[in-house]
Amino acid sequence: MSAGVVENFSRFGMIARMPVEIVRRHGGKKFPARKLKTAALKILQLIEQDQAELSIALIGDAEMRKLNARFRHKDYPTDVLSFPAEGDLPGAERLLGDVIISVDKAQQQAKERRRSLAEEMITLLIHGILHLLGYDHERSAKDAVIMARLEKKIYRALCDEGRLQV
Repeated sequence: MSAGVVENFSRFGMIARMPVEIVRRHGGKKFPARKLKTAALKILQLIEQDQAELSIALIGDAEMRKLNARFRHKDYPTDVLSFPAEGDLPGAERLLGDVIISVDKAQQQAKERRRSLAEEMITLLIHGILHLLGYDHERSAKDAVIMARLEKKIYRALCDEGRLQV
């Protein structure tokens, strides 16, 4: 079973899968997990991946810097990292992978961009999920435009149409 799968027993004794698991450590405890989980579930519905499983980690800049150095060879904290799952498990729901967000970096960017922390976190979550689906703005200018348009479309559908209050 994947690390991104959380199983709970329902009142009927059946196992219910939860498609989104959130872990908060250190600086990641500065943002309510429930709000992000709600957003993640709605994003997965919008992109027709609501049967997929997703793991989200909310961390601080110190931990993000270490991850960014290890996996991208860049010695500074970044806002979001995505790690796609390496193949599907037999008989399991689709496992998208892991999105890791630095809440410290999100707070800084929210202030710079004059938006709420919730708006920034949702923007980063959308960005991370799109990376899990194979979109990559660093591949080419054309891919960057495609990804940016899709991010805006998802954000508008999520927030502007009242599906989520941020």
